[in-house]
Amino acid sequence: MKASSFFSEEQQAMIFAAITEAEKETSGEIRVHIDSRCTDDILDRAAWLFNKLGMDKTAERNGVLFYLAVESRKFAVIGDAGINAKVPAGFWDCVKELLRNEFVNGRFTEGLSEGIRLAGRQLKSHFPRKVDDRNELSNEISFDKPVQ
Repeated sequence: MKASSFFSEEQQAMIFAAITEAEKETSGEIRVHIDSRCTDDILDRAAWLFNKLGMDKTAERNGVLFYLAVESRKFAVIGDAGINAKVPAGFWDCVKELLRNEFVNGRFTEGLSEGIRLAGRQLKSHFPRKVDDRNELSNEISFDKPVQ
């Protein structure tokens, strides 16, 4: 299965809307990347993608990557150094648990969208949106090709 065909255009639009909605509340930047497979350690791959996608270049180092490897049935959620310096241990646990519960039931679009909105609400307390805030990263889903 090609990663780019995992979500329909309508589903991709729903995920894009969830990112846009979440970013209205925070200066944090949220991205989603979908791979077909992940043969490496999922966190190592997510960290590599994080850098490859330029997510480590945000002004406040407050990027968040939602990474899914659909055929491998793996996922990760990782945040940049600015987030990790401010949030308590277990900050992402409720987001990951929500994703896990939805994914097990085949609700990938719904789970990802709600996980993104939950992340946005959590980020708001540590990185509230500023008057001069600008969107530093694309809200579009990226797929296998940019990093192969």
